[in-house]
Amino acid sequence: MMIYHDQIDKKEINPGVIWQYLGKGKEMMVYHWNMVDGSEVAMHTHDSEQFGYCIKGGFIIVEDGKKYEIGAGDAYIIPANVPHSFVAVGDTEAIDIFHPFRTVLPDGNPA
Repeated sequence: MMIYHDQIDKKEINPGVIWQYLGKGKEMMVYHWNMVDGSEVAMHTHDSEQFGYCIKGGFIIVEDGKKYEIGAGDAYIIPANVPHSFVAVGDTEAIDIFHPFRTVLPDGNPA
C-alpha cells in the first residue's frame, strides 16, 4: 500500500490540531498531525499503546502526572490506558502509531 500525503483528508479535531489518518496494517494504525503553537490535545486515555515521533516543533507532554518537553527528532511511547495530554511548542508536526487500532479520537469522535 502506498500513501500519498497530499491525497489524505485533513480533520481539525481541536482548534489548531489537524490530524490525517495515514492508514493501518493488521494490528496498528498511523496518524500524521500538525499543531499550531499553543494548541492542545486535552488529557485523555485510550486502550492503545502510542508511539510518536516529533518531526518539527515540540510538545509539552503530561503523562501520568509527569511533565516532559520534547523537540524535533525526539520520540515518546505512552502505554495503553495511561492519562496524557499534549501542548504544541511552536508549530509542530508529528507521526503517531497506535497498537491496537484506536476506536475514538481525543475529541470523542470515532477514529
